[in-house]
Order: sequence, then structure tokens, then C-alpha cells
Amino acid sequence: MPNSHVSLLLDRVSLKTPNSAHYLLQDISFEVAAGACVGIVGASGAGKTSLLKVINRLSEVSQGKILFEGEDIHRIPVIALRRKITLLPQESKLLGMTVRQTLAYALTLRGIDRSIIEQRLQYWIEQLRLPGDWLDRTEVQLSVGQRQLVAIARALMIQPQVLLLDEPTSALDAGRGEFLIQFLRELAVRSSLTILMVNHQLELVEQFASQVLHLRQGQLIQNCSAQQVNWSELRQTLIDENTAIAEEWM
Repeated sequence: MPNSHVSLLLDRVSLKTPNSAHYLLQDISFEVAAGACVGIVGASGAGKTSLLKVINRLSEVSQGKILFEGEDIHRIPVIALRRKITLLPQESKLLGMTVRQTLAYALTLRGIDRSIIEQRLQYWIEQLRLPGDWLDRTEVQLSVGQRQLVAIARALMIQPQVLLLDEPTSALDAGRGEFLIQFLRELAVRSSLTILMVNHQLELVEQFASQVLHLRQGQLIQNCSAQQVNWSELRQTLIDENTAIAEEWM
């Protein structure tokens, strides 16, 4: 991994559904180094999105603890935590704004100088290769994939230390998806940005990940470096897991 400094540590984390004994996550423990690219895989319903949500407190753990740079995340004010650990859901909204407005919004609320906002905006537009004519478009004038890219730019404008991505390439064509994955991996290496990504496209996870977490029915069954993964075997395992789930519903 790019940096031996521990960014995140989860210690026996569990999450139950409200008013139920059913576990969405059960006894999850792992650590992530700063600058790591973590691929999170598993069949539908394995707990991948739930895992992202507990890390930035969109969901509160039922048991266990999560440390960010050695500090319990429950001791960090939620707004401050989410500036440091930013989650992008699979479907992102632009809040009725133009692309330019939504990219600047969070920094404007914090009172950051307009010239600094504009510098960051132009930088991330260029880095992500977003066409300039998108800036005056609204949500309805963008495809789902285009909104995903704008949401990533918006998150990077905040300059988080940890980026949590839920299926960021699901609506992108193959070329744009591969570009994004390579861009994120290079960004993590040069800036020590820690990235945890849920992605069902295993070929992209293979290109991206330095560390792989495999969830099954809310439990962590594999945590290893990407070099240790047998990718063909993992692919077949995921196919089998999804097939078993589909058969349960038949």
C-alpha cells in the first residue's frame, strides 16, 4: 500500500436493521492504510453499501467501533466527519442547481473565497476531463453517468481524506469507466487519498484495488491484498453467490 499509516480501523462492527434482530453487518474488523484503494465486493445484499454508510455515520453501528486516524468517529462532529470521510451514493442529485453551482455549493457555505473555489473547480474539471459546456447544465440535462462524474468532482472539491464510492462506474461506458478507475488510483497514490469503492464490475476492481474486502451475508469472509486474490476464482464465487440469491426468490 502507498502509506503504512492507518487511516481507518473497524473493530468488530455490527449493524442491525431497526426493530429487528437481523444483521446487515456482523463482527466486521479490518484496517485500511492512508492512500489505499480498497475494492469491496460481494453478491447483492451482502452489506457493501451498509458498510460505507457506517463509516461516515449515515448509519450508526449496533456494536463495535470505527476509528479514523486513531480517533473514534463518534467523537468527531458529524459535519466535520463527513468533510473528511465523504460518501457518494450510486445515484447522486444536483439539488436543482447547475453543475457550476453544485460544485461550488459546499465551499460557498463554508465562506471560502470565490477565487479559490474557481481555481479548484477548473482544476477538477480538467482532471476529470469534464466538458466545459456542462457547467451551465442542470440535472435534467445530464445523463445518470454524467451526474456520477459531476458528483465525484463535487466530492473532490471538498478535499476529503477518505472517499467512499458506491458503484461509481455503474452508468458509465467502458472507456469512461476505465479512465475514472485509473484516475482515482493515480490520485490515491499521489495524494494519499484513501478510497473505498463498491463495484460489481470485477475487472475494474482488479485494475483499481490494492486491498480487497469480500462480504457475504453481512460478514467479512476475505480481507487481503490485491496480489493475493485469485480473480478468476473470485469471479466464479460471486456468480455462484448471486445465483443462489436469485434461486431463493424463485
